[in-house]
Amino acid sequence: AVVSTQSTGQSLRSKGYVKEQFAWRHFYWYLENDGITYLRDYLHLPQEIVPSTLKRAAARTNTAAPRARMQGGAPGTAPKSDDRDAYRSAEGKQVGPGQEFQPEFRGGYGRGAPQ
Repeated sequence: AVVSTQSTGQSLRSKGYVKEQFAWRHFYWYLENDGITYLRDYLHLPQEIVPSTLKRAAARTNTAAPRARMQGGAPGTAPKSDDRDAYRSAEGKQVGPGQEFQPEFRGGYGRGAPQ
């Protein structure tokens, strides 16, 4: 599959239908306008079919993206600095693994192996 793709790209390049660029062991082929016409005729495509890179971008609408709603704030409002500080503070909260967590360390691997 790779060989047939390369031979097709080289054939189209020799006819002047594509521009070839080679970088870091990869071939890149870019269709020229004559190449678009040739492929359209070869594949029996109507004139309305054009590559996506030649299509005009659709007009953008001016709708704003929805913002995340912060706890205690109105929708669409920016977070306040005290909200951020309250979020990050650990006062009055139980932090850590808890009293039931009893890690167990057993040797036997790497440099800590008993000798």
